[in-house]
Amino acid sequence: MKCTIRLCLLLALLGLPVAHAADTAISIAPVKTLKVDRGLTADGKACITCHQQIAPGQVADWADSRHAHAGISCIDCHQVAEDAPNASRHANVEDTPVFVSALVSPAVCGRCHVDAKEQFDASGHFRAYRQIIPKDSLHALQVVHEGRNHPELSGAPGETGCMQCHGTEIKLDENKRPTPETWPNNGMGNIYPDGSTGSCTACHSRHKFSIAEARHPHACASCHLGPDHPNIEIFNNSKHGHIYNTEGDEWTMDSAPDAWEPGDYRGPTCATCHMSGIGELQVTHNISERLYWNLWAKKSDVRGSDDVLSPLLGDGPAGREKMKTVCNNCHSETHTNNFFTQGDKAVMLYNEAYYTPATAMLDELREKGLLRENPWTDEFQITYYYLWHHEGRRARQGAMMGAPDYAHWHGFFELQQDLYKLEQIHARRLESGEIE
Repeated sequence: MKCTIRLCLLLALLGLPVAHAADTAISIAPVKTLKVDRGLTADGKACITCHQQIAPGQVADWADSRHAHAGISCIDCHQVAEDAPNASRHANVEDTPVFVSALVSPAVCGRCHVDAKEQFDASGHFRAYRQIIPKDSLHALQVVHEGRNHPELSGAPGETGCMQCHGTEIKLDENKRPTPETWPNNGMGNIYPDGSTGSCTACHSRHKFSIAEARHPHACASCHLGPDHPNIEIFNNSKHGHIYNTEGDEWTMDSAPDAWEPGDYRGPTCATCHMSGIGELQVTHNISERLYWNLWAKKSDVRGSDDVLSPLLGDGPAGREKMKTVCNNCHSETHTNNFFTQGDKAVMLYNEAYYTPATAMLDELREKGLLRENPWTDEFQITYYYLWHHEGRRARQGAMMGAPDYAHWHGFFELQQDLYKLEQIHARRLESGEIE
C-alpha cells in the first residue's frame, strides 16, 4: 500500500504495518487485523472486531475519521432503543440485548452537531423531498410516462433517479429493515422513521464523514448537474472553476470549520460561497441564507419568506449582502457590485421577455381548449417546459455564477429559439382553432 504521510501516521498510531513507498497497490487488508484499545465500550469494540472482517471498507473509513479519533464507534450512531420504529436485533440474534438500525437519521447526527442540524432544518435542502410530494404532474411523469405504467417496474425511474437526490419517506418491512423501494439512497430530503428530515451523508459520505470531501465541488455535483441545473458545469465554465481545476488538489481543505479562509484556497468552491465562515460570516448549513433570487422556479422572484417549505425561503436583500461579503474577501466592491448588476439584468430579462409572454400564450391556449391533455405529446407544452426548466434555468444560473457559455449559448440563445417556436405554434392554433 503506497503510504501518504497522513496515512502512515494513522497506521502507526493504530499499530498497523506501514508499507514501503515503492508499493503501488492500495490494500485495506491491514484493517482486518486492527486492534482497537481506545476508550470504546465493549459493544463498540465488538462492532469493530466483527466488521473489520466482513466490511473492512467501512472500518477503513471509520479508522481515518474524526469520529474514530474521538472514540465514537459504530454503536454510538447505529444503536437504537428496543421500541424505536426501526429497531431490529443485531444480526437477528434473538438473545442479544443490542438493537440497531442501518438508518442513521439526522436526529442522531444532531445529538452532537446541534447547530448544523438546526441550520439545515431552516434551509431549502430540508424540503428537497417534501416539495415534490404534491406534484402530481411529476409523479405522472415518473410512473405513467417514464415508467410506462408497468405493473411491477414503473417505480424504477423515481427510485434510481429523483429519489437519489431529492430523497423519499423511508419505509420499513416486516423485519423493520428499510424497503428496497425507498433505500439505499442519499437523498437530501429523506424523511426517516423517527420523523427527522435530511441526509448528512449526501455531502459527508459514510463512514469517514470528511469535512474536506464536503468542501470540494464534487460533493455538490452528484445532484447539481445536468440539463436543468448544470451547476458543476457552470462552475467549471467560470473563472472560479478554472482556478480550482488547475490547482485545487493543492489547497488546504481540512481546516477547522471557522478557520477555512482565503489562503487555504485561491478560489471559492460551492461550500465557500454558500456555507463557509469567511470574513465576518459564520459557518452555516443553511444554504438558502445567502441567496437573493429563486433561480430554479418558473419565474425568479426575490426571496422573502420564513416558511421552510416556500420556494422563496430566505431574506433576499440580507442574503445579497452576505454573498457580497463573501465576494469582497477576494474582489473589490466595484467588481462585486458590477457583477451582480450584470446578473440581475439577465434574470429580469428572462422574467419579462421570456417567461411572461410564454405564459400568456400558454394560458390563452388552455382557455381556448387548444392544449393536449397529455403534455408530453404536445409540442407547445414540451417547448414551454424546456423554456423555464432547462434553458431558462441555465441562463439565470449561468449569469449569476459567472459562466458565460451557459448564460449565452446554453441559455439565451436557446431561449429565443424556444420563444419563436411557441409564437409560431400559438399563432397557428389560434388561426385554425385546432391542435396540429
